[in-house]
Formats: sequence, structure tokens, C-alpha cells
Amino acid sequence: MASAAAEKGKAPADREETAAATAARLAAEWTTWAMKNAKVVAHYGFIPLVILIGMNSEPKPRLAQLLSPI
Repeated sequence: MASAAAEKGKAPADREETAAATAARLAAEWTTWAMKNAKVVAHYGFIPLVILIGMNSEPKPRLAQLLSPI
């Protein structure tokens, strides 16, 4: 029975992770987090950005003119 328990897996304290492996894992987690947040910002910020740029252009359109399809 003792050998069966040892074969199931190592305890988290028994596993040693090198500094390079830790840095790579943290970089991957940070990259994933940054890309998820960038996707949300781009999704909700694109239309307001277009409106803001359009309102600051010459000639200055009214908001209704800017949003109308014609």
C-alpha cells in the first residue's frame, strides 16, 4: 500500500522548480492576463475612440451627424 501512495504523485513540497521554469511560468501567466485585459479594453473602447476622434476633427460634426449612416 505504501508504494501505491507514492506512485500517485509527488507532494507539492517534493517538487522543485528551477528559477528559469518559475520565470517562464510567471511570464506566461502575465502574458495571458495582459492579453485578456487588452481584448476587453479593445472591445469596449473602439467605438468611443472612433467617436472621440470624429468629434475632434475638422469640420466639427454634431454627434447625430457622426452617428448617422448617411
